[in-house]
Amino acid sequence: MGKAAVAGAFEEIRAALAVLLAAVDGCAAEPFSASDPLAGLADGCLDVLAGAREVEASVAGLKARAAVAYADAAGVVAGPGVPVVAQEMAVAAEIGCVLALGPRASSSFLATSHALTMSLPLTLAALQAGTVSWQHAVVMADETAGLDAADTAALEGHFLDPGTPDPARGCPVGELPAHRFRAKARTWRERHQAGSIERRHVKGVSDRRVEYRPDRDGMAWLSAYLPADRAVAGLNRLTAIARSQQGPDEPRTMTQLRADNFADAILGSGRTDASGTAVGAVEEADLPPSPVRAQVLVTVPVFSLLGLGDEPAVLDGYGPIPPSMARRLVAEGAGSFYRVLVDPRDGAPLEIGRTSYRVGRAMRNWLRLRDGKCPFPGCSNPSLDTEADHILAWAGGGTTGISNLGQPCPRHHRLRHTTGWKPTPASKTDPPGWTSPAGRHYTSEHQDWEPATWPHHLEQNHAARPPGSHPDLAYFGLSPGEESLARIFHAPA
Repeated sequence: MGKAAVAGAFEEIRAALAVLLAAVDGCAAEPFSASDPLAGLADGCLDVLAGAREVEASVAGLKARAAVAYADAAGVVAGPGVPVVAQEMAVAAEIGCVLALGPRASSSFLATSHALTMSLPLTLAALQAGTVSWQHAVVMADETAGLDAADTAALEGHFLDPGTPDPARGCPVGELPAHRFRAKARTWRERHQAGSIERRHVKGVSDRRVEYRPDRDGMAWLSAYLPADRAVAGLNRLTAIARSQQGPDEPRTMTQLRADNFADAILGSGRTDASGTAVGAVEEADLPPSPVRAQVLVTVPVFSLLGLGDEPAVLDGYGPIPPSMARRLVAEGAGSFYRVLVDPRDGAPLEIGRTSYRVGRAMRNWLRLRDGKCPFPGCSNPSLDTEADHILAWAGGGTTGISNLGQPCPRHHRLRHTTGWKPTPASKTDPPGWTSPAGRHYTSEHQDWEPATWPHHLEQNHAARPPGSHPDLAYFGLSPGEESLARIFHAPA
């Protein structure tokens, strides 16, 4: 294909775009629906958006392959006498100028393109097919960076190969927002690279810091890089305190209350008013302890809790944490942390049910465990800030069992009861999906529960058992009391 053919292909694309623009503007030769033009236009525009998303992804795949092909050809043309670093800079600069990207953005684009073409064939194929976006491809490249070929193939296969032994469940990757896919990919990577999370966590703790970044309009950002348990507990406490302050006479939103309480806590005894302005003197380093406490779920594989394995635990609202942190939270977390042990055989707990309308604490905790967050597609509101909701209304015969409950955040709870958005049936392990007023169904994101990794010295016994014959309880050595008695009755002479 020569330059004329390339130009002709893009001319055909532009002509097709003109047809689509006319259809969206209602100026097409044939309307979407002759019987109901307005409803037809609304549904047709959704079809255009869906098609445009696929075409954008395909074009992104084309750009990645073109960038790598250019880099390879330019390297051959330059010859062996040009230093490698200089050649890479020259290629990135050329691509940056063509795509109107800055130096860092062009280098990042080229690095992702190389990763897709060299080591991520499933991701590149999905991108070219339009089933994942460029943002999803960037996440896959980022999360596989530093992995060897086998681990890279395993992570990619888990999310993109339906024939893999343990594929991802629930919402397909391409239907998740990229930031939600990043959270799931990071969780999977941490679980399957469990041996290194402790080492990386030690380095992370040594790098803890507070950062300040000026912003426009007389505002600035103040953030802290902290161990995950302290950061999540701090955010949840700010949320709980803010929720306790809400009322008919409080004009501030939850977001504003959290920010004001954060400022009050670090500035001392000063108080922030409804406009965000500091009131009163700044004298002390801390506010008096608040009686408001936030509950945090810590899901711990049983073998990790016993010190027999090194699988990461999961901190609600954050993701994987080192098993040493989980063991410390279980031992020292007092009333602020709820320990959730998972069955080593399948990685998921049992259903809890009630026969009354009220959703009790145990069931609320199970909803948080099942869904992990608000189940509305793309929403990231954590489970601490959600509201229990009957899918089939109690007045309509619905039960207060886990399979008939969802936990949308306040925004999506209102959306459900004030618009045509409706949740679809759930189960004890899967959150509800959603059906839009246009009649389109969207699958919710699912938790990626996995069976525990059995310790090496137990693995052979576990593998030898036929399916369904696992014991309900496993005993590892003697209990502390039995060990004491053994020392007494069998003391050395």
